[in-house]
Amino acid sequence: MAIELLYFARVREAIGRSAETVSPPPEVTTVAGLIEWLAARGGGYAEAFEDRARVRAAIGDAFADPETPIAGAREIALFPPVTGG
Repeated sequence: MAIELLYFARVREAIGRSAETVSPPPEVTTVAGLIEWLAARGGGYAEAFEDRARVRAAIGDAFADPETPIAGAREIALFPPVTGG
């Protein structure tokens, strides 16, 4: 399953790209599993996902919890917590 990943803010800066297409292995079934799999790539990925509590995700246009399934997802955005006023 190919998924377009979009990276924002410090996640993008650590990884060094704003997007990429990945095909996670079948055992990666949730947002948390995807983040673990990406972090295991090392380098900028390990840095970007070192503090998993500071990473948020959205599948399509909806925010996703760590345990949200990724089956069928075409696009997942990964970003730090957002504040606004």
